[in-house]
Amino acid sequence: MITIKNERELTVMRKACKITAAARALAGEMVRPGITTKQIDKAVHDFIVSQGAKPSFLHYSGYPASACISVNGTVIHGIPGSYALREGDIVSVDVGACYQGYHGDCAATFPCGKISAEAQKLIDVTKQSFFEGLRFATRGHRVSDISHAVQTHVESNGFSVVRAFVGHGVGERLHEEPEVPNFGAAGHGPRLLPGMTLAIEPMVNAGSYEVRILKDGWTTVTADGKLSAHYENTVLITDGEPEILTVTEGL
Repeated sequence: MITIKNERELTVMRKACKITAAARALAGEMVRPGITTKQIDKAVHDFIVSQGAKPSFLHYSGYPASACISVNGTVIHGIPGSYALREGDIVSVDVGACYQGYHGDCAATFPCGKISAEAQKLIDVTKQSFFEGLRFATRGHRVSDISHAVQTHVESNGFSVVRAFVGHGVGERLHEEPEVPNFGAAGHGPRLLPGMTLAIEPMVNAGSYEVRILKDGWTTVTADGKLSAHYENTVLITDGEPEILTVTEGL
């Protein structure tokens, strides 16, 4: 069931999303050669807790950390650990915070020092594909109108969109209906209504869209070993333009 949030719920969600966005920004500022993914995860955890919230991902279905930190060919759900970032890496950080029972969810891919031109293009195209999809996150459009716009932008730039994982509704639960794929024909799926809150999250590969999950049951990597990038925000459907909730202003 798709939930429509009322003003009281949205007030709380805005706070949850601001905390989440600030945690993403903190993680991005920490990306540099020599720092470990576990150090970034600890900083994200401590910040979220300091804001009176809880890390949404910690212990979610058994996930062992507060952030998903995915480096280079890891698409999503990279488990933080002892790996020290290296010059040229690209680092995807996905975070969530739960405040007074409501979740925010966002992600971005950050360069570690100087990166290749291809890697920078992948990051830029992934981020822009979110904004291409956002143009259709308005009342009366259908979910797949977002999906189609994302896919069109990504593929026109020579990259591929991951099919095995999709965006989703978000609110009292981290993952709610509807699913928001990053691919597919326009004109399908539920109609968008004011009060719907969606996590729109393009996951884009430099090569094939095929992925595989490692033995830990979480870490998802590109099947061909090529780079992957991720960009996500929690978005509110309104009577007018969509509102990106995962912003840091007013925290």
